[in-house]
Amino acid sequence: MAPASDQVLARLMTLHPKVIDLVLDRVWRLLARLDHPERRLPPVVHVAGTNGKGSVLALLRAMLEASGLRVHAYTSPHLVRFAERVRLAGSLIEEDRLTALLKTCEAANGADPITFFEITTCAAFLAFAEEPADIVLLETGLGGRLDATNVIDRPILTGLTPIALDHQSYLGDTLAAIAFEKAGILKAGVPCVSAAQQPDAARVIAARAAEFQVSLFLGARDWSWSPASNKGLRLDDGALWPAPERLTGDHQRANAALAIRMAQSLPPALRPDEDAIRAGLTQATWPARLQALPRGPLVRRLPDGWEVWLDGGHNPHAGDALAEVLAHWPPRPLHLIVGMLDTKDTVGFLRPLVSRARTVHVVPIPETAAALSTDTLAVRAREAGAASVREHPNVGDALDAVATGGDGPGRVLICGSLYLAGSVLAENGPSPT
Repeated sequence: MAPASDQVLARLMTLHPKVIDLVLDRVWRLLARLDHPERRLPPVVHVAGTNGKGSVLALLRAMLEASGLRVHAYTSPHLVRFAERVRLAGSLIEEDRLTALLKTCEAANGADPITFFEITTCAAFLAFAEEPADIVLLETGLGGRLDATNVIDRPILTGLTPIALDHQSYLGDTLAAIAFEKAGILKAGVPCVSAAQQPDAARVIAARAAEFQVSLFLGARDWSWSPASNKGLRLDDGALWPAPERLTGDHQRANAALAIRMAQSLPPALRPDEDAIRAGLTQATWPARLQALPRGPLVRRLPDGWEVWLDGGHNPHAGDALAEVLAHWPPRPLHLIVGMLDTKDTVGFLRPLVSRARTVHVVPIPETAAALSTDTLAVRAREAGAASVREHPNVGDALDAVATGGDGPGRVLICGSLYLAGSVLAENGPSPT
């Protein structure tokens, strides 16, 4: 039986049925009607970027919780249940409370136009204002400057993960334009820690920081990290840290380095000590980011000894990161199962991956209107260089086809969309927590 909040969420989806237009007017209007919960929050850390935002926040949250702090967190999108987006003092928001908050926001908004993300962000702010905590971790949804989360006048810290081409129809078709939007979360006098950026993005961020009089700590200019021989990471101050235990790949070590630098840049009263940072690196989890699926009904469709991995990456930067991980794994026959949205650079994402794959299997994304059809996805997979592409109606049938290929035990990577990842987790279980 679907949770009661799903009925409210379905109604909220109808309040702004046109193409997304990035403005803050609708958010300000509703927040005023709710008596401005965004002004009653614990200290806020705000993070923007193209890839790695969720992983950085998961790592930072684990570090802060290991130091004994009560942490609120807001992330998006969810994988299986909407409640995954809102963490109250360390736990997913309870269903009854979520439903009540959504209804409060729905009543306050009335029939006025507002996007789904805008009204649910307001609900999250209301939850955070009502529940005591020490700190709020806030992830932007789309862009930064005009994102619904960008209504916090003075966060205590901002962070920028690597910026790459994505969402060009909303944010601009150049790296500089996208960086301008992402850097819109910078606030006057509030320090910012940024990952290393491509030159065009770095120039824009530095200019915005100067304009806002922001103390900018820019990767590759003001700080750096390097892989350590023990699979850990070393910061430029000589400190040696373990790699994130449950997050795989050099890109996750880069995310960990950024999370460490952000933790070290917090005010002293909130700053985790070395032991807490190390504990956070060990304990942090973030589903559908090169997540191993060791069991479940979908996994059982393959013979014993096969590996199944799940990743929600969906742009060229993510494709490069995945390919880099695969290059260092013990060799096994690789089979890709791919579903993607029609707004993504499909060829750019797949190009570094298909050359490593023995077969590519394309699937639709269930209940997702913007999903690419399998015939279109198959054409683009071939454009990316795939030699063997097959279409299937669902992931289960794709796994059956892989199982009958006779080249096991091999490795399956299901990838291309967080929406696809969510459907896989919902079918294979258990739900993310």
